[in-house]
Amino acid sequence: MSSSNESLPSQLSAVATGHRGVAPHRSANSQAANGPEALVLDLFGTLVAAPDIAERSVAVAELASALGVTAGAVEAELSASWRVRHDGELRSAAAVAGHLVERCSASADRTARAASVLRRLATARLRPDESVCRALAELQRSGLRLALLSDASPDIAECWSESAMASYFEVAAFSCWEGAVKPAPHLYGGLLARLGVAPANAVYCGDGGGDELAGAQRLGMRPLRVLRRGGAHRLAFGETPWSGASVPSIEALPAALASGWPV
Repeated sequence: MSSSNESLPSQLSAVATGHRGVAPHRSANSQAANGPEALVLDLFGTLVAAPDIAERSVAVAELASALGVTAGAVEAELSASWRVRHDGELRSAAAVAGHLVERCSASADRTARAASVLRRLATARLRPDESVCRALAELQRSGLRLALLSDASPDIAECWSESAMASYFEVAAFSCWEGAVKPAPHLYGGLLARLGVAPANAVYCGDGGGDELAGAQRLGMRPLRVLRRGGAHRLAFGETPWSGASVPSIEALPAALASGWPV
């Protein structure tokens, strides 16, 4: 556990175990004076649930129908192409669709149809629970500057602005447009540079996929794990063990920060 977590106040433990009685929310001026200036949030598994196996199967079936190929072919290619769909090699939903057409030996005239399915699925995945939006609004009112950092494919990045969450974030960075996946240092550093915030003045919160928490910590940010939204059975890539501070959900985050963490 890092030194930034050793002085974790008892109130955060109460939040993590579901108990009541955390300190009241600080004012915006108090937040700026005594707490972090910025909060960087992960997307999948943090703000919205990552898909489970059943949801993945439904998406695969829809893409297979659009491409005119078997579900097995689509499933195999989606698994094989995770990195190129997320690291900037494919930079648009149309490019992803074209990649799937080529690798699944589908007809080229299926590309536009597949791209449309990708965008529709992305829009559905970016619908948050109302409680998440309430938490984001509370965090924003506290004086924190909110930023998003997500390992995401281009269909997600293209549909982000339509999400009910987008208006709460000052900056959003997606791996497919940044040219690397977590925990690449320039993802964190570039985002903080756009905010004009030093790493020590920023908290990074995510479910831990992609070694994101250790990556943020190595840059000097203060990491806080949120338990994976939707449960541990949700799909995740590159998760590593984490022994540092955690909260059970985004909904618990405003109270955790108001309680005095991090100090």
